[in-house]
Amino acid sequence: MAVTFVTRIKDWKARARRLAENIAVLAMAVRDPRTPWYAKALAIAVVAYALSPLDLIPDFIPVLGYVDDLLILPFALTLTIRLIPRNVWEDCRARATNDVIGMRRARRVAAGIIVVVWLLMVAAVLHHFVKR
Repeated sequence: MAVTFVTRIKDWKARARRLAENIAVLAMAVRDPRTPWYAKALAIAVVAYALSPLDLIPDFIPVLGYVDDLLILPFALTLTIRLIPRNVWEDCRARATNDVIGMRRARRVAAGIIVVVWLLMVAAVLHHFVKR
C-alpha cells in the first residue's frame, strides 16, 4: 500500500512539473507572431489565472477548493495548446529549455498583468463606493 501511495505522490509531482513547464512554454507562444490571436487571448487568460492568487473556487473550501487546480487549469491549458499550431508549440518548447532569461521576463509580464487587473478591480470598487 505504501509503495502505491509513494508512486502516486511522485506521479502528481511530475504532473505538476509538466504543468509548470507548459505554462512557461505557453507564455513564449503568446509572443510568437505565428500564434493565432484567439490562441493568444486564451493563453494570456490561462497564464494569468495560473499565476493569480485568486481562484475560481477558493482553496479553503474542502475538496471543491482544489477542483480548479486539478481540473479547470489543466483542461484550459490542454485546450490552449491544441489551438496553437504544432510547429509553433515545438519551437517554443525548444526555446523555453534554452531561454531562462526570457522566462523571467515572461513571469514579470504575467505578474504585471495580474497587478493591473487587481488595480482595475480596486479602482472599480472604490469608484462604486465613492459614487454613492
